[in-house]
Amino acid sequence: MSFVKPLLFAALFAAAPLRAQQTPSQTPLHVNEVVTVTAYGAPLAADQSATSTIVLTPGQLQQSPSRTFGDALRDLPGVEFYRRTGTLIANPTSQGISLRGLGSTSTSRTLVLSDHIPLNDAFGSWVHWEEFPILTVRSVEVVRGGASDLYGSEAVGGVVNILRTEPDTNGLSIVASGGSENTANLSALASWIHKQWSGYAAGGILRTDGYVVVAPWQRGPIDTAYNAHIANSSVFLQRAFTTQKLFLRGNGYNDNRANGTPDQTNADRIWRYALGDDITLPRTQHITARLYGSDNHYRQVLSTVNTPRTSEAINRLLRTPAQELGAIGQYSAIVHKYLTLFAGADVHDVRGTDFEIPITAGLPNGVFNVSSRQRDTGFFGEALFNRDRWTLSAGGRIDHFANLDTREITQASSASAVITTQLNDRTETVANPRVGVVYRATSNIALTGSAFRAFRSPTLYELFRTGQVGSITTLANANLLSERATGWETGVQLEAPASNLTAHISYFWTIVNRPIIAVTLNPANPNLKERENLSQIRSNGITLDATWQPLRWVSLTGGYQFADAVVSSNSAQPSLVGNWIPEVAHNAASASLRFAQNRLGSLSLIVRGSGRSFDDDANTQLIHGYTRFDAYAEHSFSKRLILFASGENLFDRTIQAGLVPQVTLAAPRTVEGGLRLNLSH
Repeated sequence: MSFVKPLLFAALFAAAPLRAQQTPSQTPLHVNEVVTVTAYGAPLAADQSATSTIVLTPGQLQQSPSRTFGDALRDLPGVEFYRRTGTLIANPTSQGISLRGLGSTSTSRTLVLSDHIPLNDAFGSWVHWEEFPILTVRSVEVVRGGASDLYGSEAVGGVVNILRTEPDTNGLSIVASGGSENTANLSALASWIHKQWSGYAAGGILRTDGYVVVAPWQRGPIDTAYNAHIANSSVFLQRAFTTQKLFLRGNGYNDNRANGTPDQTNADRIWRYALGDDITLPRTQHITARLYGSDNHYRQVLSTVNTPRTSEAINRLLRTPAQELGAIGQYSAIVHKYLTLFAGADVHDVRGTDFEIPITAGLPNGVFNVSSRQRDTGFFGEALFNRDRWTLSAGGRIDHFANLDTREITQASSASAVITTQLNDRTETVANPRVGVVYRATSNIALTGSAFRAFRSPTLYELFRTGQVGSITTLANANLLSERATGWETGVQLEAPASNLTAHISYFWTIVNRPIIAVTLNPANPNLKERENLSQIRSNGITLDATWQPLRWVSLTGGYQFADAVVSSNSAQPSLVGNWIPEVAHNAASASLRFAQNRLGSLSLIVRGSGRSFDDDANTQLIHGYTRFDAYAEHSFSKRLILFASGENLFDRTIQAGLVPQVTLAAPRTVEGGLRLNLSH
């Protein structure tokens, strides 16, 4: 495809730069301000890092029109979810996230973590975006490009790093809001500090009656609104010493959702816990240690719906308990004024079971159970050299991944015998290097370049559980191999303090060998698919991020991504070569105009758009592009009270989310209003 169209898009949005880099305070933006990059090693200024990083600041998250911080990430071009339906109503198993145009299914090709701890679902690698009370999320960093050299599996497209709130005062904060679709949100955080002790307790309740996602011209009497009822909580306790900080953190999450018909429901309960220790040693040495775990119980009811959509029949009951344990240790030291070294190791152990009960004529008919264990052990290191105009980095990681103790229990029908099968263990050892270079040509211009290898191992979900969306069935595949990615990128970072302008443009190129994709087995039966390793997919293109503040009270932000994401090789089905990767648009852009004045408050106007994409591997189901307008406004009545209002999809555009098996739609126009109360001392 010609680069003329993407370059025109880039030029169009250059004057309205990327919203993620905006500083939303009511003081002037200093473009030469240091930006820390904690998701990828050491804190570095923006013109010293070879990685492409976007930071969503606390103010940006607070002032986003989106109802969850997961949906706020959609404002960043290149951040793509498996479906366009919002995270608040979508089934958790469709919450995969991808970067750099690499696509996702239910499973993510992007690692989500917080405080070095992975947050992707232990069984299926999707993400529970409402898992934490919103007041405990301080900011979010998005590192684009493969990062398996530090983080191992799943960091093929990049890393989303969630930075959590740390208590700094005694007080109470409350956020309460309500709006369209009978949506209500209440979140509270109480923090305290006493001598060397500090901590907080937070909780939230989020509910919505949702909307009917099936398009009006295809709906039947059986179609009901998707809805969600969510409760979350978090506790944090920290003890500070002279050169050490110890902390204990726990999170609870309960989620109940209806999935569009009376019988289709799912529920999720997650408990997370983490123990951490940060030690500062003489001669600028630092040790980070984490011990963490989670316990997840997921259950779902699936049904088939007849063609006129007048009735349904339950066909399967699912229950998926999964537990994980992990440990992380990292050491860093500035061994010379120009040289910093990192080294570390981690282990991640997951045990999961998939209980499935087929239902025939309303009665249980047989059973399918599979239990398995996955363990990933990694050792990594990195060297960072920074002198004069140059910053050089080189690192790598070796992972030993194993599928262990897999056992299947099957019963074809209630009258059949129970068969137990022990599957062979499988192991794999992979190496993932990375190099990066930054050259600061002038005080305003920096040139960057990096190259990497990355991998993603198949999840228990992909290996052993059959998926179903309406009448579409996707078979599991116990023989899947890990994905292996190779990529590079180069870019230019520009800072113009005199005009309060920053911009970053980069070209990226990534191939993924053995990508796992749901493939149609027989064109005559498009409702039956199977997860398979294709030969290769490729994504290459450009990104443009920028921010400009022409006046003290006005700022423009925006960004653009062009990604030519296609199947580049497939020996089993050559007809797929050249097809677009499902759910990935070649063009995506966003822009935000913000006005802020101390006495009046602030107003943000946001527009984002995406080009067309396809909903299937054969590229027969075309999803049209869209443009959407959002807005947010707030006014401070005192230092303690802020009132706000927001709206999404203000022109009530019909936005397609999917076409298989029915046309489904993203959210219609929604409006919301609420207050923030801060009783901190």
